[in-house]
Amino acid sequence: MTLLRSDAALRRDQILDAADAVFSEYGITAPLDLVVTRAGVGRATLYRNFPDRAALVEALFERAMGALEAAAAAHDLAGLVEQVGLNLVGGPAIADYWRALEPGHPAAKAARERLARLFKAPLAAALKSKSCRPDLRAPDLVLVCGMLGAALRGGTPAQRRTLVRRALELVDGGLQPAVQGPKGR
Repeated sequence: MTLLRSDAALRRDQILDAADAVFSEYGITAPLDLVVTRAGVGRATLYRNFPDRAALVEALFERAMGALEAAAAAHDLAGLVEQVGLNLVGGPAIADYWRALEPGHPAAKAARERLARLFKAPLAAALKSKSCRPDLRAPDLVLVCGMLGAALRGGTPAQRRTLVRRALELVDGGLQPAVQGPKGR
């Protein structure tokens, strides 16, 4: 019985890996037959695991968020924002999917809330150490992540990494505390 479950888990992971690659290469609207072919499974196996495209993309998002949550403790605020950006480079189709959802869609709202919770501890530490602007809030960081996702228009992973790093350079100044200059400025 355990062997069957591990085989099913392996097939599910193969489908997710294939979907991630196909969607990264061809976009979120790529034919699911490409996913089936790349995963080396039958169409019925795909639909048994994921009844529709939305379920497949939500599973990709869940996997990406799980990895991000596992790595979050190792990062300060700036490092976590950068990690989110680099994760988006690895799965740009996920960012496209979430941007396509209406802001009030339950899945989009849940994703924003989950991301905001992820930033809670690093943001509190940054506010306490005064290493970020004092008015910075978790929803602001979710907005920054959305901006990073929107920057992913490069054709290759290397181009997307370059775009994310440049966006981070530009955003970094906005996250930092304001420098008090001489009066009158």
